[in-house]
Amino acid sequence: MDDKQAASGPQRITDVDALKVFTHPLRIRLYYALHTAREATASHLADQVDEAVSLVSYHLRKMAAHGFIVEAEGHDDDGRERWWRLSSHRGFTFHDADFADRPEGVAVIGQINRQLLGTRTERYARYLDEQVAWSREWTEAAFSSEFVPLLTAAELQQMADELGAFMQRWTDVGRAAEAAGDTEGREHVAVQMYGFPTRS
Repeated sequence: MDDKQAASGPQRITDVDALKVFTHPLRIRLYYALHTAREATASHLADQVDEAVSLVSYHLRKMAAHGFIVEAEGHDDDGRERWWRLSSHRGFTFHDADFADRPEGVAVIGQINRQLLGTRTERYARYLDEQVAWSREWTEAAFSSEFVPLLTAAELQQMADELGAFMQRWTDVGRAAEAAGDTEGREHVAVQMYGFPTRS
């Protein structure tokens, strides 16, 4: 999930009701888990997020109702449990400007951004806690950086567009390699970027 990528990439959400789906933190965790698993049942996902299968099924249906996930086909089972996948591997995007004239939309945007921040912070903290378990190759490649350039709002927007396109290119590289069966030595990599004005 990415909240601001290049316009040519993920689906852009402008409907408040659809955006409300991710005001619940468990749905964000399930979205990430399904992104990693590619396809999974509620039982599989329940094990990953440590929640009851019935609760996970409920939240998956809410996500499916707004088109964020769809049933995955081609699984030979007895039909007792659905398999799910993301509706788009490019994820979705939302922009503050699309909701600026709707007080409810502004409130939902604020809530989701805080949920995403909490989830991302948790993921990075987990990596720091588990860092010793990763090989030296991975720990040396991992990075955490902050830059404070002096920009105009238009320049910040241009930078956001360029970074979105850059990250989409690397996402596509990984997807193409996976499709070709080149999975040796590959791991999911979380890249978190923020850009906002500050006077301190």
